[in-house]
Amino acid sequence: MTSVLGHLTATDFPPEFKRWQLSTCQQLFDCPIITSVDKDKEAIARNITQQARFSKALFIWTDCDREGEHIGSEVRQAALEGNQSLEVKRAIFSNTERAHVVQAAHRPVPLDDKQVNAVAARIDLDLRLGVVFTRFQTLTLQALGGDLTDRIISYGSCQFPTLGFVVDRYFRVKNFVPEQFWSIKVMHHREDHDVTFLWRRHRLFDRMSVVILFERCLAARLAKVTKLQKRPTSKWKPLPLTTVELQKLGSRFLRMDSQRVMKIAEDLYNKGWISYPRTETDQFDRGMDLKRLVEKQTQDNAWGPHAQELLNGAFRQPRGGRNNDQAHPPIHPVNYVAPGSLGDDERRRVYEFVVRRFLACCSDDAKGESTTVEIEYGSETFFANGLLVLQKNYLLVYPYDKWESSQQLPHFTVGETFEPTEANITEGETSPPGFLTEPELISLMDANGIGTDATMAEHITKIKEREYVMTQTGGGGVRGGAADRGGRGGRGGRRGGRGGSTGGGSGVQHFIPTTLGVALIEGYDSIGFDTSLGKPFLRKEMELKMKEICAGTKSRNDFVQETLEQYRDVFVRTQQQVELLKAVRFSLAV
Repeated sequence: MTSVLGHLTATDFPPEFKRWQLSTCQQLFDCPIITSVDKDKEAIARNITQQARFSKALFIWTDCDREGEHIGSEVRQAALEGNQSLEVKRAIFSNTERAHVVQAAHRPVPLDDKQVNAVAARIDLDLRLGVVFTRFQTLTLQALGGDLTDRIISYGSCQFPTLGFVVDRYFRVKNFVPEQFWSIKVMHHREDHDVTFLWRRHRLFDRMSVVILFERCLAARLAKVTKLQKRPTSKWKPLPLTTVELQKLGSRFLRMDSQRVMKIAEDLYNKGWISYPRTETDQFDRGMDLKRLVEKQTQDNAWGPHAQELLNGAFRQPRGGRNNDQAHPPIHPVNYVAPGSLGDDERRRVYEFVVRRFLACCSDDAKGESTTVEIEYGSETFFANGLLVLQKNYLLVYPYDKWESSQQLPHFTVGETFEPTEANITEGETSPPGFLTEPELISLMDANGIGTDATMAEHITKIKEREYVMTQTGGGGVRGGAADRGGRGGRGGRRGGRGGSTGGGSGVQHFIPTTLGVALIEGYDSIGFDTSLGKPFLRKEMELKMKEICAGTKSRNDFVQETLEQYRDVFVRTQQQVELLKAVRFSLAV
């Protein structure tokens, strides 16, 4: 038995293509690529080759996802160099419970070369496209002098769409034009309660129309109760935890950036406290003994009593989401460790979040009763809602969700009439959205297939390191960077927001593009919006085609050639319209 540490091989161009020259950039689309064992992994590869000489079979237990399949193929290659007659199989498993592992050991399968080919194609494309566009835009813009003279202006097929999301939101904020609106609010005092009725139309942007409707309400004098509804309601417990959710919620509630959250989670995994933190799965296998995991948490002073309540009969099977990567279970605690033993406060918070999320998944939904009263006042309809929380259940152990009882509604009867205590016209104006937060950025990347759950944090860190974006806490006014530049028109709109930041708290970091970041995206958008390198379309199409390879409906070669032709077309148009990209230099001077 032996082990590996990630990919064994690395790819690179032949020595004659190592020099940075504009004249050779386009040749990189077609030139050969050399694949060899990474220098840092040569000892691991030699060990596998040596072990294979004395073995009859190779049994691979790498992760059951695309990357794991490709790593398995690299292990296979190293082993076959030591023993060509070796029988090669792999285990299909998604968790490390004993029964599941034993079952996987009794049902070995061949490596899935379709998945291997999909990853190999992605590695090929990432190298070619990254080097071609990094060299081209760096050499082109360095020649303009000034601040760009010694700067590497890197490109990545995931990195630039990530930057594009930040720039797009920046312009929505910058170009936002507030618009005034008016509404009608009705209030009635009964049984020591002030009940506020909201207008079913919500708001109108024409004051005179609101005044006319309001006068009709006053002329009617009496309001009539037309609907009274009481019904049980629930706040669903959360789904089992995935990597994307851990990164989003870690940024929102734990006040850490996604890369820091993942680094801590991996450390907790390596020490045996939590399960593997890189997973797309949001459903637990029915065969997993979840109560055994709950039992381990009963000794904690904070959440131990809730864990004990679950064992005493309150345990509920977790909800099942739609995603199962067939490689790893959702993130959950594997063993108990006293939070004080984890060292720093950040590790304690991440571990506590994982535990509380797991216990919440094993709890019942929160239960309540909602009441809706609807009235007709003049020709208009108004409504009031009330919520009474009856059983908090999972909320007792999961403070990250909020669900509180709202205004208490007094007794009303359908058909009764009353004269409202107060009726007013209110006014306000639309507010711009906040700058993009990290949870929002991760959601956009996930929805558009930009990066994987394992690499999203890396792409975000990269655009910060390259100084394409900067961060600030809170969603307030624009400060520095691209803030004082003139903006393009037509983005944003007038009625976009209802106010404030959308980021979930003043402690959440917001991304603002630097002048360079804005200029790069504007330059590529000007060359071709639909195929702009700053848009997610090309990368999203790559991801869909990789899935076709895995399904056996597209070959590796067809995928690579089709994608290279798409990006070659973008490259040629960029060369032809390079003056638009060079405008970056003048943007930086503004």
